[in-house]
Amino acid sequence: MAINRDGTSEHQHQHKRHPSGASPANHTDEMSQQRHHVGVSGQEAADQAPTKELLDALGTTISPELLVQALTHRSFSHEHPGAPNYERLEFLGDAVLELVSTETLFKAHPDMTEGQLAKMRAKAVSEESLSAIARDKLHVGRFILLGHGESESGGADKSSILCDIVESLIGATFVEHGIDGAREVVHRLVDDTLREVATEGPALDWKTSLTVLAHHMDLTEPVYRMSVSGPEYAQQFTARAILPGGYGKRWTLPIRDEHGLIAQEGEDPLLGTGSGTSKRKAQLAAAEQAWHTLKQRERDCNRMRAHAGSSDTADVNGSNDGKGISGNSNADDGTATTGTDHATDAA
Repeated sequence: MAINRDGTSEHQHQHKRHPSGASPANHTDEMSQQRHHVGVSGQEAADQAPTKELLDALGTTISPELLVQALTHRSFSHEHPGAPNYERLEFLGDAVLELVSTETLFKAHPDMTEGQLAKMRAKAVSEESLSAIARDKLHVGRFILLGHGESESGGADKSSILCDIVESLIGATFVEHGIDGAREVVHRLVDDTLREVATEGPALDWKTSLTVLAHHMDLTEPVYRMSVSGPEYAQQFTARAILPGGYGKRWTLPIRDEHGLIAQEGEDPLLGTGSGTSKRKAQLAAAEQAWHTLKQRERDCNRMRAHAGSSDTADVNGSNDGKGISGNSNADDGTATTGTDHATDAA
């Protein structure tokens, strides 16, 4: 059966549409198209199906109908009414993934606190980690069923969609094989990541790490200003990490103006920005950038204080011709100003 570019069969073009958008015959053709796309049509031997590679990577079996659903994005369902998408399976898989990951960490790290375990789990099941698994272990992008618009915008490589697909495949495994079968798949996919995150520092939880660093620098706690865009079914959140009240004198870069006074920072500098498909994901991305901004500010200020201290010593010994700090600051002026600008522009 020939498949047209718009995803319909020749039979569908010849068949009059049902008022609901697709006749029962058309719906059957659409399901056949989906099955053909992912290589699970009844005409193909199981050992020749393109998705055998995917199932081998998962280390399990999933029935054709359920596998198609687990790989179907809502944009495809929108264009093909009646075709089920992966959202229910994703919801189930997310819960299974969190349970098995928690169980694994609890057993592997008996001396860690609840807070430490929570940070490790959050990083291991984050969009960043799961999308990497989808790309590097499952190579699942070519099997995802997308609507035309989503496909043309590179949806098969979007981290948010790849993350969802991993969870939906875990959910499908649970439906078919129960918790024991799903547990094996989770271990196969996520155990490497769980071991890696145990060695990470601030990256385990950027929001908490940012707060800790700000308190260490005697700064106020950063806040997040949110905005949202896009349609309700595909909202995009943007977070801006702001430092209320500025850096204060201690962490203002020590550049002297013509009157010998320390230059002051503007109010509420922007430390970082981030975006994501949820408020939490956007804030984590903004916090990561903000943490690096603050850390760089701390390094720059400490370095310039040390530099200014050595200049003052040289000036006392009469080797600086009265220029003092101002003369030395000018040599570093570009670096200092750039550091200030990057707190906002790089974010």
